[in-house]
Amino acid sequence: MYQMSYAETLEDSSYDRRGQERELFSLVIAQLQAAQEHGSASGEAAQALTSVHRLWSILIDDLGSPENALPTELRADLISIGIWCVKQADLIRTGDSDDFQGLIEINQLVRDGLS
Repeated sequence: MYQMSYAETLEDSSYDRRGQERELFSLVIAQLQAAQEHGSASGEAAQALTSVHRLWSILIDDLGSPENALPTELRADLISIGIWCVKQADLIRTGDSDDFQGLIEINQLVRDGLS
């Protein structure tokens, strides 16, 4: 009986984490959409790009951890996506790109995959 409750708690805990990750992605996506509307030199852009960098830095660290339970190939693919997102955010920040739409779409795809 105790083990069953513990297992259920672990499953719920994992689901809650995915839900929190989905919420974070949704927040970042909303910030990127606002940044796209206001332009790459706006305060909204600065906030969105910082959020992209923070989110993906945390995820990349977690995905690189040997304790991460995801399959190795999936982890590697997500790390590659994360690196692209961070680089794209840096390009926008330095004025070398204004492709918010690419960042929005990639983050939407990752968020939607967390279901």
